[in-house]
Amino acid sequence: MGNETKQLRGGAMLMLTALIWGTAFVAQSVGMDYLGPCAFTAVRNFIGCVALLPVIGLASRMRSGAQPEEAAPAPGKKALFGWGAACGLLLGGATLLQQAGMQTASAGKAGFLTALYIVIVPVLGIFLGRRPGLKVWMGVVLALVGAYLLSVKGGAGIASGDLLVIASAVVFSLHILVIDSVPAGVDGVRLSCVQFLVAGAFALVLALFLESFTWRDILSAWVPLLYTGVVSSGVGYTLQILGQRTVNPTVASLILSLESVFAALAGWAILGQALSLRELFGCALVFVAVILAQLPSKKGRAINGKG
Repeated sequence: MGNETKQLRGGAMLMLTALIWGTAFVAQSVGMDYLGPCAFTAVRNFIGCVALLPVIGLASRMRSGAQPEEAAPAPGKKALFGWGAACGLLLGGATLLQQAGMQTASAGKAGFLTALYIVIVPVLGIFLGRRPGLKVWMGVVLALVGAYLLSVKGGAGIASGDLLVIASAVVFSLHILVIDSVPAGVDGVRLSCVQFLVAGAFALVLALFLESFTWRDILSAWVPLLYTGVVSSGVGYTLQILGQRTVNPTVASLILSLESVFAALAGWAILGQALSLRELFGCALVFVAVILAQLPSKKGRAINGKG
């Protein structure tokens, strides 16, 4: 019962993450009006890092006030910064590729191509000794078809940025798998803070060499930067780390693929962009895929690679 409750809580965290990421596509598109992909990625990650500092301070005070036997053991700094650096480099590379691809790829097509991680994760998992069950593979197929119906419209050709977005999906997949390998003793919020710092530094170095921007450009983009930095990065990626602690990476990728559904629903509710019958059917398929992947097996266990 306790394990099932943890899985449900982790799934809820990942669902909220998908909602946040889905609505962030609009902010990312608007931000490109003021900053290049490297500068935008750098600033949003630094904002995400700073936004977590008060949370870390509050958590530290709560631990110091707890009884010695109740206080959680502090994670080793070497493990924290080592895993944080690995996650940060992958996160920085993935978001850079996605942001650069969105310069030419439409938001809908970018959403579908990014969702390819729902296929890439289980494929990469095979090389790591993981064998997803039949229901998970069925969920992968349904989610992929649903994302296609939802995001790709008409017979538009392949945009020049599509390959960059596909590459970002590969790196996002590696990021998901690395997070799944982080030892349980490493604090998730601190890890998220470190990964944002590393991702921001990585993107900033590239921005200084490849792009030209000023403080006025950054201030002009303050709304999309705050949303993607505080909400999408600070809250979203932290919820991803915490949620994946109890959810199989393939199932996690399926839940996170709901970002394309939430992106379409947000456009409908906020921007008045009506959903066609085709798009609604795509939403339904993705939801069915997520439910199917989380159904318990015949042995009464939910699909979970963490035992």
